[in-house]
Amino acid sequence: MSMKALKKSDPEVYNAITGEIKREQDKIVLIASENYASTAVMEAQGSVLTNKYAEGYPGKRYYGGCENADIVENLAIARAKEIFGAEHVNVQPHSGTQANMAVYFAMLKPKDRVLGLSLNHGGHLSHGVKVNFSGQIYKAFSYGVERKTGLIDYDKVRKMSIRHKPNLIVSGASAYSRIIDFQALSEIAKEVNAYLLADIAHISGLIATGNHPSPVPYADFVTTTTHKTLRGPRGGMVMCKAEYAKAIDKIVFPGIQGGPLMHVIAAKAVALKEALTEDFKRYQLQIVKNARELAGALMERGITIFSGGTDTHLMLIDLRKKKITGRDAENALDRAGITVNKNSIPHDTMPATVTSGIRIGTPIVTSRRMREPEMVIIADLISKILDNPENDGTIKQVRDKVKTLCKKFPVYEDIEI
Repeated sequence: MSMKALKKSDPEVYNAITGEIKREQDKIVLIASENYASTAVMEAQGSVLTNKYAEGYPGKRYYGGCENADIVENLAIARAKEIFGAEHVNVQPHSGTQANMAVYFAMLKPKDRVLGLSLNHGGHLSHGVKVNFSGQIYKAFSYGVERKTGLIDYDKVRKMSIRHKPNLIVSGASAYSRIIDFQALSEIAKEVNAYLLADIAHISGLIATGNHPSPVPYADFVTTTTHKTLRGPRGGMVMCKAEYAKAIDKIVFPGIQGGPLMHVIAAKAVALKEALTEDFKRYQLQIVKNARELAGALMERGITIFSGGTDTHLMLIDLRKKKITGRDAENALDRAGITVNKNSIPHDTMPATVTSGIRIGTPIVTSRRMREPEMVIIADLISKILDNPENDGTIKQVRDKVKTLCKKFPVYEDIEI
């Protein structure tokens, strides 16, 4: 990839982008919701398809000249169906939240009842949080995780469902590290005559390769982002049973969106093709192996992992014993070249701008071809910073080791800057 034209026409933006390339190359990034897309994905997203308006769907567009747009959208749909075994797929949502919005708007009326995992217990804004549309338009209730185990108690979810009689039960999480029992949630939903929406934004890559049980046989609707573990462009998808296909398509367009982002859909198609390869299967398995190794190494160093470990790509660190806030830990680690995000923990007494925890994940370091031995090194570096967050000498020492590790596992060397 070359950025010669951008360098000449807009040096300020060029400098910001090259600065971001250097940041991604020179830091260990452990943000669980991020990944490094392939050069092929980025080439598709930066293609001339950004010029094309293609309102409607393949074969039924409201603009002329959509023959190539139809090709890439049909490819994305077919590949998603093959990967996930879905009866119907809509690849047009601009984000995971808009994918969720499509399900809400298609199937619910204002003030209908929604039951989802609490944001403070690992859920997502679009699962019923009051400041989000899902909590403003609908009457939202939330279930949580157990204080002692950090796990979802499905019997309690059932009792809540019987009591609140939700029209929609939302499953999925942004900071829950254990296997989600979609079959149990499906049985609960059927018992209370509710729809089941499985938001697999974080774990879609794991599901695509059999490293997490799939919700597709059990849920009425499955939504996902296409970045995170799926390692594609930033965007969303809705999968559903055939009986809901017309309702979902109609609400995505013209209901909540206008023209689809065809360059992003092309990039989704490329990412989905990559997800069908054996290399991608090995990659996803390594993500899980790395996460388990990292969690174990951190716990050996006296760092508390919520729920005692992980089954997926992420883990939630409880910092209360370290007597440091999530915000301060995030800042100290970033100074040392390790990028994480502060994150609330269940029953947190700190505000969301401060938090008592950090969330870390292994998709990016695995994209860099790091394996279990590197996870032990990273755990040691994190431990050093958390034990000495204000020690400039320790921060410099760790930062130097981070630079050495990153040089050993380079990324984006094919981008010309």
